[in-house]
Amino acid sequence: MKDFTDIAEDKIIYRGKFFFIIEDGFPVSPGHLLIISNEVKTDFFALSTEEKNDLPVMIEKAKDIILSQYQPDAFNIGMNCGADAGQTVFHFHCHLIPRYKGDMGNPRGGVRHVIPRKGNY
Repeated sequence: MKDFTDIAEDKIIYRGKFFFIIEDGFPVSPGHLLIISNEVKTDFFALSTEEKNDLPVMIEKAKDIILSQYQPDAFNIGMNCGADAGQTVFHFHCHLIPRYKGDMGNPRGGVRHVIPRKGNY
């Protein structure tokens, strides 16, 4: 998949002016959602100012969707910008990952763990 333009409409949970929300196809936890730009933009840095300003609204909407079905204890918000950051689909998407107490031994450091052995401090 090179972008998300072929997502079936029935897979879209919510659509706003600039973004739509779907369930992640490879969820790392129950309720993991993706917020995807309606227009193909490579990553966060390619979004317009108007799109960037709307993104927090969509993150809150995604959180509300998750909370309507699950009871997470916390969240991670993540974006991979560039191949060397792990991006594999070059169409803007933001992960909203519900976290649950005990889903890993020690969550301290959170997203700092994207580089092995660098998250501990």
